[in-house]
Amino acid sequence: MNNHPLNNKNVILGVTGSIACYKAIDLASKLTQLGAKVDTILTDSAQQFINPISFKSITHRQVVTNLFDLDNELAVNHVAMAESADCIIVAPATAHTLAKISHGISDDPLGTTILATNAPVILAPAMDGKMFENPATQENLAQLIQRGFFVCGPEFGRMASGLVGLGRLSNTQDIVQVTSMILGKNSDYSQKKILITTGGTQEDLDPVRTITNRSSGKMGFAIAEAARDRGAEVTVISAPTSLNNPIGINVEKIKSAIDMQQSIENHSIDCDVLIMAAAVGDWRAKTIAKTKTKKLKDQNWEIELVKNPDILSSIKNDSLIKVGFAAETENLVENAKNKITNKKLDLIVGNDVSRTDIGFNSDNNEVVIINPYGEVENLPKMSKYELAHEILDRVQTLLN
Repeated sequence: MNNHPLNNKNVILGVTGSIACYKAIDLASKLTQLGAKVDTILTDSAQQFINPISFKSITHRQVVTNLFDLDNELAVNHVAMAESADCIIVAPATAHTLAKISHGISDDPLGTTILATNAPVILAPAMDGKMFENPATQENLAQLIQRGFFVCGPEFGRMASGLVGLGRLSNTQDIVQVTSMILGKNSDYSQKKILITTGGTQEDLDPVRTITNRSSGKMGFAIAEAARDRGAEVTVISAPTSLNNPIGINVEKIKSAIDMQQSIENHSIDCDVLIMAAAVGDWRAKTIAKTKTKKLKDQNWEIELVKNPDILSSIKNDSLIKVGFAAETENLVENAKNKITNKKLDLIVGNDVSRTDIGFNSDNNEVVIINPYGEVENLPKMSKYELAHEILDRVQTLLN
């Protein structure tokens, strides 16, 4: 994935002595898949849990296990490795390791490398029992954060001992997201504010029933993550969705089209870009029943629907770059061209939601992008995150 902030970056993965070591193999794999060049440092205690060959097999690069290993070029020249690093991730980071780093102790390859680098350092704590909440650990973490270290996690849950509490290693995707955000913070969208809508709005019929659509919210969240990874300050207005909120992004939850309109009016005042990826319902019930409507024999339920407002036409910020989506089941280009004209958009992205391989709830998409001059650009099938970058590339041209 060439446009990912991790692509071609030099990442040092420090692994310390925790039962959560096995999760670091998955992290090394995900970082490598995203194009990072991952060099691994295993502490002595980490090697009691896991074999260095596991990481070498995944990353196809050297693994440092001993500061005095004459057969390992990275171990001998660890200062050069520290200087060439774009970031260092310590996952899992034990209470012992946090204490050593906070006090500048460099008696192993990991401590020496961290002390010698100017690259950002991301710590993903993992420990059992009450160790994370212990005042000593909290004091060490506070000191590290004050010095500019980044901390991801830990999570609350069941630990190896059987205890339940705060101390589980963050999941791989969260660590990757934090790393991507940090590496991309000074990219081409830094100093820009982007407002994104996502999900499918819901219109109540009674206290238990709604009119909605099948939008999953995946496309909007993918755009949000891509914008965050390019340095933007991102706000997402999200209709109901089962997806977890992306890290580092302000997410405001709404329900109906009217809710979304009000939220957009509030947030769009000082934004640079609005991307309407949400599937906003065109209709709502004229009246909402106050109690659950009962199913009666030989009786139909007649519902009078009224149109929802056109949200884009109500926006007062004329300097805002506006990007819309057209989810169609037929006449894709024709319908998308009508929308870009009627809604006065700068770009519109059209996709065929009747296709199961790219429609609602898919991780991939295949779209056409149309500008106000009617020029149509067909993009091939790709992941929604990759497509998000394609959209942002074209928005960047408009911003320039």
